[in-house]
Amino acid sequence: MVERSPSLGLLAHAVMVFGVLIVAFPLYLAFVASSHTAQEIVQAPMPLLPGSHLWETYKAALFGRGTGAGSTAPVARMMWVSFVSAMVITVGKIAISLLSAFAVVYFRFPFKSLCFWAIFVTLMLPVEVRIGPTYQVVSNLGMLNTYAGLTVPLIASATATFLFRQFFLTVPDELIEAARMDGAGPMRFFIDVLVPLSKTSIAALFVIQFIYGWNQYLWPLLATTTEDMYPVVIGIKRMIAGGDSANEWNIVMATAILAMLPPALVVVVMQKWFVKGLVDTEK
Repeated sequence: MVERSPSLGLLAHAVMVFGVLIVAFPLYLAFVASSHTAQEIVQAPMPLLPGSHLWETYKAALFGRGTGAGSTAPVARMMWVSFVSAMVITVGKIAISLLSAFAVVYFRFPFKSLCFWAIFVTLMLPVEVRIGPTYQVVSNLGMLNTYAGLTVPLIASATATFLFRQFFLTVPDELIEAARMDGAGPMRFFIDVLVPLSKTSIAALFVIQFIYGWNQYLWPLLATTTEDMYPVVIGIKRMIAGGDSANEWNIVMATAILAMLPPALVVVVMQKWFVKGLVDTEK
């Protein structure tokens, strides 16, 4: 049994608060910068208190009224592209991983183990190794600057397939026999039994994959060349064009704050399911 020590508890809380301050201070600076004009930010010293230009800065960012040397595309459009891409990647990864894990666990076919290990080995291949051939295929199919080009190459997930496979192996055989006695076919068993049992794992993977899809940088950097298809992460990069005087840093910081909101909201809303899904997966 672990003994509770007041001094140890105080030290743990102090370390936690210190860690939170380290993480939160850059976010605070970004928020402060988004509430000032571009000229006020580049002055030394930089203001450390919020200014009076908050609403007009965020309005200019959302609707593309900036005048900087970099991209001035509307951030609202960028966030919509990021949201659609993240949702398609997330739902696609979960759906394909569920079906592939179901096939690997419950069906008998030649070279089944080889197929699973072929999927698993792809975890050892970094994205940079296959990004060149992937770009060539997407370009030949005319999928550049499209939602399909942004999402289809990123849908498959060996990690999610492995996690669902491990979970399906823990499902009691009695459920399979009961489903057979009730006359349920493979897809009925999958939809009515396995998917409801996997809801916590699905929730955990939804959070992870949504953040993965939202934060994509390298692939959208190659697959998009027009402003109307920039995800918000690429939009931030395109806004930075040159020296400090050439950039509207208040709009850049406002865009960074806006880009953090959807992933943070997903984590906060699904925190309970996320933790439960991770714990159930480990069991």
